[in-house]
Amino acid sequence: MIITTLQNILYYCLFKYFGMYKNSLIVGIGLFFSSVFTLSAQEIVPAAHRVQEYIHLLQNKSIGVVANHTSLIEDTHIVDSLINMNVDIKYIFSPEHGFRGNKDAGKLILNSIDSITGLPVISLYGKQKKPADHYFEHVDLMLFDLQDVGVRFYTYISTLHYVMEACAENDTPLILLDRPNPNGYYIDGPVLDTAYRSFVGLHPIPVVYGLTIGELAFMINGEGWINEKCDLKVIECDEYTHSDLYDLPVPPSPNLPNMQAVYLYPSLAFFEGTVMSVGRGTHFPFQVYGHPKYNEKDFYFVPLPTKGASNPKYNGQKCYGHNLNDLIQLGRETSGIKPEYLKDAYLKTKTDTFFNSFFKLLAGTTKLQQQIEAGVSAEQIKSSWHQGLNDFNELRKKYLLYEDFERQGLKDE
Repeated sequence: MIITTLQNILYYCLFKYFGMYKNSLIVGIGLFFSSVFTLSAQEIVPAAHRVQEYIHLLQNKSIGVVANHTSLIEDTHIVDSLINMNVDIKYIFSPEHGFRGNKDAGKLILNSIDSITGLPVISLYGKQKKPADHYFEHVDLMLFDLQDVGVRFYTYISTLHYVMEACAENDTPLILLDRPNPNGYYIDGPVLDTAYRSFVGLHPIPVVYGLTIGELAFMINGEGWINEKCDLKVIECDEYTHSDLYDLPVPPSPNLPNMQAVYLYPSLAFFEGTVMSVGRGTHFPFQVYGHPKYNEKDFYFVPLPTKGASNPKYNGQKCYGHNLNDLIQLGRETSGIKPEYLKDAYLKTKTDTFFNSFFKLLAGTTKLQQQIEAGVSAEQIKSSWHQGLNDFNELRKKYLLYEDFERQGLKDE
């Protein structure tokens, strides 16, 4: 980490005092230090940190930046870093949870002015999910840098979709700074039926799809999932493969506060389409599930208003259920979606209606709800996903930028 920081300081000094690649000697020095640092660091390096790979593409351009609190170069926000390098940023575009990453899930966000930089922050999770055409009158190029978690219903990839579509429609290039996928070492879950497209699922991909956000961008372009092809350039991560476990340096949203929550999210987010709580309003969201009428009383939690959950489900009520922190270990041993959590909650929670209409959008199909209601075993449910996963995996291989987990002896469930 220290080495990468020194590398970025070097590039900053070159740009600050000598200008942008005006002297071939500067390029040579930069590339020399880049190779030395890369060889020495031997760590996963997100694309944003590899400033030398993209800074020249931004110079003398008016830029729109799609970013939030995860958009860091080391410990400095990418917007601050680019301003320090004299990049002309016109707008910041922010996804769900806002530019600072502290808004409740699902809460509509208004446009604002960033108090630090004075730049306009355009919400892509308010009245509009797609950048309006008039912003492109002042923008030559869009830069996208968000940390995704590799799960279909996590909405940052839907924001990516609409940014790509808007860029294509306005003949504006998009540079995407790739980041590692913390759930990128397997694929699992039902493939979305496009009859159930929504902002929590726009693409016919599984719940866990095993692609970085950059690889997925290539798939969106290549499969024609937007009306026109986007002029897309992806800056790759360094020293990353799909077999790597990557600990996120910053929580990607308020209710995914640690890696346990990130790993459990593909299984537990289904509960958002049911009567169950997943612990929003506690110190361990997406690490538990429960309900006031769950019929086992060994464990309970009480949701209360917290940052990112101002009015949690069952506010102030005892929710009985399960604490999964004791079960999960960080790593591949427990990877995979667990339908048994849904089955357990469905059988042990005494309510007239368990599922709501949101469930089929999260699942991307009506079949999973039907299987739970019919008492199909967890093993049979997972078996029913195999053909779709196999077909998707063949498609997925066309768009990989990094060495795949299968070639290193790891297999999907």
